[in-house]
Amino acid sequence: MSVTEGRLKATVMDADQIRRSLSRIAHEIVERNRGIEDVVVVGIVSKGDVLAKRLSMILTELEKCAVPFGRLDVTLHRDDRHLRPPDAHHTSTELPDIGGKVVVLVDDVIHRGRTARAAMDALMDFGRPRSIQLAVLVDRGHRELPIRPDYVGKNVPTSDTERIEVLIDEQDGIDQAVIVAG
Repeated sequence: MSVTEGRLKATVMDADQIRRSLSRIAHEIVERNRGIEDVVVVGIVSKGDVLAKRLSMILTELEKCAVPFGRLDVTLHRDDRHLRPPDAHHTSTELPDIGGKVVVLVDDVIHRGRTARAAMDALMDFGRPRSIQLAVLVDRGHRELPIRPDYVGKNVPTSDTERIEVLIDEQDGIDQAVIVAG
């Protein structure tokens, strides 16, 4: 659902705030991991992969060393597939070697934690990382699973009737995170 189909309540991040958040997250990743050796950035399709690619480019520029990037489609690992309409179109997963690596899993928004859980399950189909760290642009709370991101761009408390929609230039023509009334 796009913003035009819902009721826009507030803009919580503009393009500059998103850029600064990704830069801060990149610095935190470098600091926490004492560099980027063995770090792989993997984005959850469909917005997390774009953010992950940006994060990988920022890390590469910061540390003057290429940081592998991948994209992960978690559709078949979701625990709510029976509640969603059948989707014949699955984006292909493209991952570098993750065995023994520190995988920074990237998503646009974390809510209940179910997508992050599905992503961790999906990653295990492709190898055994040394560790998995979670980076999100927006944390809106309301967790149902004991999953907490390691890196957060912005915490945005919301009600269950609201949604956070992240718009990204590569797909939407604008960088912005907004609250939409349900």
